[in-house]
Amino acid sequence: MSITLIIIITTCIISISGFTKEKIIDDLIFDPPAITNRNQWYRFFTCGFIHADYMHLGFNMYSFYMFGDAIEYFFGKIFGDSGKGFFLILYITSLFFCLIPTYLANKNNNRYRSLGASGAVSAIVFAYIFLAPTTKLQLLFLPIPFPAFLFGIIYLIISAYLSKKGTSNINHSAHFWGAIYGIVFLIALCNVFSHFKPINNFVEQLQNYFAR
Repeated sequence: MSITLIIIITTCIISISGFTKEKIIDDLIFDPPAITNRNQWYRFFTCGFIHADYMHLGFNMYSFYMFGDAIEYFFGKIFGDSGKGFFLILYITSLFFCLIPTYLANKNNNRYRSLGASGAVSAIVFAYIFLAPTTKLQLLFLPIPFPAFLFGIIYLIISAYLSKKGTSNINHSAHFWGAIYGIVFLIALCNVFSHFKPINNFVEQLQNYFAR
Protein backbone atom coordinates (compact mmCIF):
# COMPACT_ATOMS: atom_id res chain seq x y z
CA MET A 1 0.00 0.00 0.00
CA SER A 2 1.35 3.44 -0.92
CA ILE A 3 2.12 6.12 1.68
CA THR A 4 -0.38 8.32 -0.16
CA LEU A 5 -3.21 5.85 0.37
CA ILE A 6 -2.28 5.31 4.03
CA ILE A 7 -2.39 9.07 4.67
CA ILE A 8 -5.73 9.39 2.87
CA ILE A 9 -7.33 6.54 4.82
CA THR A 10 -6.01 7.85 8.15
CA THR A 11 -7.17 11.39 7.40
CA CYS A 12 -10.62 10.24 6.30
CA ILE A 13 -11.13 8.11 9.43
CA ILE A 14 -10.13 10.91 11.81
CA SER A 15 -11.96 13.64 9.88
CA ILE A 16 -15.22 11.71 9.57
CA SER A 17 -15.05 10.84 13.28
CA GLY A 18 -14.70 14.56 14.00
CA PHE A 19 -17.85 15.39 12.05
CA THR A 20 -19.94 13.84 14.80
CA LYS A 21 -17.64 14.29 17.81
CA GLU A 22 -16.84 17.91 18.56
CA LYS A 23 -14.24 16.92 21.16
CA ILE A 24 -12.05 15.42 18.44
CA ILE A 25 -12.04 18.74 16.60
CA ASP A 26 -11.36 20.69 19.80
CA ASP A 27 -8.48 18.42 20.76
CA LEU A 28 -6.77 18.42 17.34
CA ILE A 29 -7.51 21.78 15.71
CA PHE A 30 -4.81 24.42 15.17
CA ASP A 31 -5.34 26.78 18.09
CA PRO A 32 -2.48 29.33 18.39
CA PRO A 33 -3.17 30.43 22.01
CA ALA A 34 -3.26 26.78 23.11
CA ILE A 35 0.22 26.41 21.60
CA THR A 36 1.46 29.66 23.13
CA ASN A 37 0.03 29.21 26.60
CA ARG A 38 -0.11 25.42 26.99
CA ASN A 39 2.75 24.29 24.70
CA GLN A 40 0.41 22.09 22.63
CA TRP A 41 2.76 22.05 19.64
CA TYR A 42 1.25 18.82 18.36
CA ARG A 43 -1.64 20.92 17.00
CA PHE A 44 0.59 22.00 14.10
CA PHE A 45 0.39 18.41 12.89
CA THR A 46 -2.95 17.08 14.12
CA CYS A 47 -4.96 19.87 12.50
CA GLY A 48 -4.05 18.39 9.11
CA PHE A 49 -6.02 15.25 9.88
CA ILE A 50 -9.37 16.97 10.52
CA HIS A 51 -11.63 18.90 8.14
CA ALA A 52 -14.66 21.16 8.29
CA ASP A 53 -17.01 18.97 6.23
CA TYR A 54 -17.17 16.29 3.55
CA MET A 55 -16.56 18.77 0.73
CA HIS A 56 -13.44 20.14 2.42
CA LEU A 57 -12.17 16.62 3.10
CA GLY A 58 -13.04 15.34 -0.37
CA PHE A 59 -11.35 18.20 -2.22
CA ASN A 60 -8.13 17.93 -0.20
CA MET A 61 -7.87 14.16 -0.43
CA TYR A 62 -8.75 14.11 -4.13
CA SER A 63 -6.01 16.68 -4.82
CA PHE A 64 -3.57 14.75 -2.66
CA TYR A 65 -4.40 11.49 -4.41
CA MET A 66 -3.89 13.05 -7.85
CA PHE A 67 -0.36 14.21 -7.05
CA GLY A 68 0.76 12.05 -4.11
CA ASP A 69 1.30 8.84 -6.06
CA ALA A 70 3.24 10.74 -8.72
CA ILE A 71 5.57 12.27 -6.12
CA GLU A 72 6.08 8.86 -4.52
CA TYR A 73 7.09 7.56 -7.95
CA PHE A 74 9.46 10.50 -8.58
CA PHE A 75 11.00 10.16 -5.12
CA GLY A 76 11.54 6.45 -5.72
CA LYS A 77 13.43 7.20 -8.93
CA ILE A 78 15.50 9.97 -7.34
CA PHE A 79 16.18 8.54 -3.87
CA GLY A 80 15.69 4.79 -4.34
CA ASP A 81 14.53 2.86 -1.29
CA SER A 82 14.56 6.04 0.82
CA GLY A 83 11.97 7.67 -1.44
CA LYS A 84 8.89 6.62 0.52
CA GLY A 85 10.40 7.78 3.80
CA PHE A 86 11.35 11.14 2.34
CA PHE A 87 7.86 11.51 0.90
CA LEU A 88 6.31 10.94 4.34
CA ILE A 89 8.75 13.43 5.89
CA LEU A 90 7.79 16.02 3.28
CA TYR A 91 4.10 15.63 4.04
CA ILE A 92 4.43 15.67 7.85
CA THR A 93 6.91 18.54 8.06
CA SER A 94 4.89 20.65 5.62
CA LEU A 95 1.97 20.51 8.08
CA PHE A 96 4.21 22.36 10.52
CA PHE A 97 6.10 24.79 8.29
CA CYS A 98 3.08 26.01 6.32
CA LEU A 99 1.50 27.23 9.59
CA ILE A 100 4.46 29.10 11.08
CA PRO A 101 3.43 32.49 9.58
CA THR A 102 -0.15 31.87 10.70
CA TYR A 103 1.01 31.09 14.22
CA LEU A 104 3.23 34.17 14.45
CA ALA A 105 0.34 36.38 13.34
CA ASN A 106 -2.24 34.80 15.67
CA LYS A 107 -0.38 33.31 18.64
CA ASN A 108 -2.51 35.26 21.12
CA ASN A 109 -5.68 35.48 19.03
CA ASN A 110 -8.38 33.54 20.90
CA ARG A 111 -10.77 33.85 17.96
CA TYR A 112 -8.50 32.14 15.43
CA ARG A 113 -8.63 28.41 14.68
CA SER A 114 -7.66 26.47 11.57
CA LEU A 115 -7.96 22.93 10.27
CA GLY A 116 -7.35 20.90 7.14
CA ALA A 117 -4.51 19.39 5.11
CA SER A 118 -4.44 22.11 2.43
CA GLY A 119 -0.96 23.37 3.30
CA ALA A 120 0.57 19.89 3.13
CA VAL A 121 -1.33 19.11 -0.07
CA SER A 122 0.03 22.32 -1.58
CA ALA A 123 3.56 21.17 -0.73
CA ILE A 124 3.00 17.90 -2.59
CA VAL A 125 1.39 19.62 -5.58
CA PHE A 126 4.23 22.12 -5.94
CA ALA A 127 6.92 19.48 -5.56
CA TYR A 128 5.23 17.83 -8.54
CA ILE A 129 5.01 21.10 -10.48
CA PHE A 130 8.73 21.70 -9.94
CA LEU A 131 9.60 18.21 -11.17
CA ALA A 132 7.19 18.22 -14.11
CA PRO A 133 6.44 21.89 -14.92
CA THR A 134 5.21 21.33 -18.47
CA THR A 135 2.81 18.49 -17.69
CA LYS A 136 -0.72 19.39 -18.73
CA LEU A 137 -3.19 19.73 -15.87
CA GLN A 138 -6.96 19.69 -16.18
CA LEU A 139 -8.96 20.70 -13.11
CA LEU A 140 -12.51 19.63 -12.29
CA PHE A 141 -13.81 23.20 -12.31
CA LEU A 142 -11.72 24.22 -15.34
CA PRO A 143 -11.76 21.40 -17.93
CA ILE A 144 -9.12 23.04 -20.14
CA PRO A 145 -5.62 21.49 -20.12
CA PHE A 146 -2.77 23.92 -19.34
CA PRO A 147 0.88 23.53 -18.22
CA ALA A 148 1.55 22.88 -14.55
CA PHE A 149 3.93 25.85 -14.16
CA LEU A 150 1.18 28.24 -15.28
CA PHE A 151 -1.19 26.80 -12.68
CA GLY A 152 1.56 27.23 -10.08
CA ILE A 153 2.09 30.90 -10.89
CA ILE A 154 -1.64 31.67 -10.79
CA TYR A 155 -2.09 29.70 -7.55
CA LEU A 156 0.72 31.56 -5.77
CA ILE A 157 -0.49 34.98 -6.89
CA ILE A 158 -4.08 34.31 -5.83
CA SER A 159 -3.03 32.74 -2.50
CA ALA A 160 -0.73 35.67 -1.67
CA TYR A 161 -3.43 38.21 -2.59
CA LEU A 162 -6.20 36.50 -0.62
CA SER A 163 -3.90 35.96 2.36
CA LYS A 164 -3.03 39.66 2.45
CA LYS A 165 -6.68 40.61 2.01
CA GLY A 166 -7.68 38.32 4.89
CA THR A 167 -11.44 38.49 4.38
CA SER A 168 -12.27 34.75 4.23
CA ASN A 169 -12.23 31.82 6.65
CA ILE A 170 -9.76 29.96 4.41
CA ASN A 171 -6.11 29.94 5.49
CA HIS A 172 -4.57 31.10 2.21
CA SER A 173 -1.29 31.77 4.00
CA ALA A 174 -0.92 28.02 4.66
CA HIS A 175 -1.59 27.33 0.97
CA PHE A 176 1.10 29.79 -0.12
CA TRP A 177 3.79 28.76 2.35
CA GLY A 178 3.01 25.07 1.93
CA ALA A 179 3.64 25.46 -1.80
CA ILE A 180 6.93 27.28 -1.21
CA TYR A 181 8.02 24.72 1.37
CA GLY A 182 7.37 21.83 -1.04
CA ILE A 183 9.81 23.32 -3.56
CA VAL A 184 12.45 24.26 -0.96
CA PHE A 185 12.27 20.81 0.64
CA LEU A 186 12.71 19.11 -2.74
CA ILE A 187 15.73 21.23 -3.69
CA ALA A 188 17.41 20.80 -0.30
CA LEU A 189 16.77 17.04 -0.21
CA CYS A 190 18.20 16.51 -3.70
CA ASN A 191 21.30 18.56 -2.90
CA VAL A 192 22.05 16.38 0.14
CA PHE A 193 20.86 12.90 -0.85
CA SER A 194 21.11 12.62 -4.65
CA HIS A 195 22.90 13.82 -7.77
CA PHE A 196 19.63 14.97 -9.32
CA LYS A 197 19.50 18.73 -9.93
CA PRO A 198 15.85 19.83 -9.65
CA ILE A 199 16.53 23.49 -10.54
CA ASN A 200 18.44 22.52 -13.70
CA ASN A 201 15.68 20.04 -14.57
CA PHE A 202 13.00 22.71 -14.08
CA VAL A 203 14.81 25.30 -16.23
CA GLU A 204 15.59 22.77 -18.97
CA GLN A 205 11.97 21.65 -19.23
CA LEU A 206 10.76 25.24 -19.49
CA GLN A 207 13.38 26.06 -22.13
CA ASN A 208 12.28 23.04 -24.19
CA TYR A 209 8.63 24.04 -23.76
CA PHE A 210 9.12 27.60 -25.03
CA ALA A 211 11.47 26.47 -27.81
CA ARG A 212 8.74 24.47 -29.53
